[in-house]
Amino acid sequence: MKKEKDYRISFFKPTTEFSRKNRNLVLILVSIWAVAIFGFQILLRVMQKPTPEKSLITFEEVWDNVEMGKASDGEKIKFANSVLSVLGKSILLSAPEKKEVLSNAFSWVVYDLVNDADKGMLQKEITMFEKKKKSILTLNDKEYIAAKDKIIGEIAPVLKLNKNSLKAKLIPLELRADLMKNFSKENKTKIKGIMSLYLTHNQSVLTDTIFLGFPFHYFYTAIFLLVLFVALCWVYCFIIDRMHSESGIKNS
Repeated sequence: MKKEKDYRISFFKPTTEFSRKNRNLVLILVSIWAVAIFGFQILLRVMQKPTPEKSLITFEEVWDNVEMGKASDGEKIKFANSVLSVLGKSILLSAPEKKEVLSNAFSWVVYDLVNDADKGMLQKEITMFEKKKKSILTLNDKEYIAAKDKIIGEIAPVLKLNKNSLKAKLIPLELRADLMKNFSKENKTKIKGIMSLYLTHNQSVLTDTIFLGFPFHYFYTAIFLLVLFVALCWVYCFIIDRMHSESGIKNS
């Protein structure tokens, strides 16, 4: 009686030549895929260099004087703008304790920069604006918009900002009436680390090089790896079809 060929595949314990070839092929393709993913991540780690944003450099230039109470108005303005650049980052939504520190710093320095005659009025306006934020049903509320624009119009010139700039639009949202009069000692000890955390980025030739209009690391992970996956699937199908043909298996 003619013995039939066994083409069943046992991946972990292959019992036939065909199943061994299939297993080896899968392992090779998976290895290529793993090296392409994890090898690139390791390469990014090896080549990365912590690089500060301009706002962090500015902050570090003026911080010592601000901390000791010796800062000029120009230095306070630089300090306020550098802190505001971090307050605008959406990632702070998941770190309310860090946002509190930055809000304290920003509110305090703005309060310190305005004229003494205007300090009480500013605090009152911020208090009223905070109440409006909690009570409005839509961001298109006319009273809310008017209150917001009024604060921007008063504070943007103090910070040497264009009233229509993104930073200026953040001013009413980041000022806190209850944090204006004092920059707590505890928050002073925390702010330097927070600024460094959010304004330092790991960069290398892999992140700075632009390829087809994208940073290379973005193109590689978002586009190339997807194309590679499809290509490896095609290679597997091509080779397995050839193995079927060689083994006498007819594909339906």
